Amino acid sequence: MGRIGETDLLDRLAPSGRGTWIVQLGLGLLATAMAIGLRTAIDSFAPAAGPFVLGFPAILIATLFGRWQAGLLTGVLTLLYSWYFVLPVRHTLALKSPDETARLALAAINYLAVIVIAELFRRAVRRASDERDREIAERDLFLEEFDHRVKNNFTLVAALLDMQRRRAREAETQAALSSALARVDSIARAHRHLYRGAAASHGAVDMAVYLEELSAALADALFLRGAITLDCACDHGAIPRDRAVSIGLIVNELVTNAAKHAFAGRESGRIEVRFEATPQGWRLVVRDDGVGMPADAKPRKDGGLGQKLIDGFVRQARGTATTETGPGGTVVTVVLEA
Repeated sequence: MGRIGETDLLDRLAPSGRGTWIVQLGLGLLATAMAIGLRTAIDSFAPAAGPFVLGFPAILIATLFGRWQAGLLTGVLTLLYSWYFVLPVRHTLALKSPDETARLALAAINYLAVIVIAELFRRAVRRASDERDREIAERDLFLEEFDHRVKNNFTLVAALLDMQRRRAREAETQAALSSALARVDSIARAHRHLYRGAAASHGAVDMAVYLEELSAALADALFLRGAITLDCACDHGAIPRDRAVSIGLIVNELVTNAAKHAFAGRESGRIEVRFEATPQGWRLVVRDDGVGMPADAKPRKDGGLGQKLIDGFVRQARGTATTETGPGGTVVTVVLEA
């Protein structure tokens, strides 16, 4: 009923206020015609049964959609129709007995009561809807301000890390700061993709759109051009935002590791990102056709921190990861529960 109360046809058909009475007249006549049509159908097998009953739903519908004026018009027309065509002395306004007079008066009072109740309900729903829209507008404004400040903070942190990296003299320190800068940039990208538009409003993310945009950004950031390519193919699916962040960060770490380590001594290669729906949930696959890891090596890591981050992100995403490696490349599969 709340949705019906929000559907004010006058706002849609006469938004400027002009022609309001025409819309109300049309709604009143339409509701009356529906009641008369049902009345005619009922009279075919139960003549004169419940002469005023069908007026109630017609008045209710007219009032909810066209305000009290449309409801009043419907009430008057259906009352006159029942009086003239349905009551025992048909085709005349004469009443058979004083009881019929009381019956007619009671029907008129009940019709007015329905109009009043329906109009009060419609106005209450309208006020609640306006208040909800106002709160949504305030929330969107707050989120926009919050988003702007978070972006500024990410930019500031990235600038500080980059400045320290440039000042560092030791190669090991520069490499560590570069890795930190890349991870901050990854989180910033996740924020840009996930905390905006429909994702910000509904808390869910279309993973196909997100991961394809993320892969394109990674290809640009890692300078994957020409000989080394990054391909992404993902199924559409709505994933809660916080979980999608973890999945995106897993992709970031795995793709970054593959770009750094998989193609040592080679000038060409391919990295694939796949996100697929399964009967149990989802499956994320990051595959490269690089040289693979040495047989005595542990799963690919970046000084230990990279693998720890991947393990942590996998747990946050409620998944399990397996790694297969060989001379033909490395495949990391993350199985995510529904």
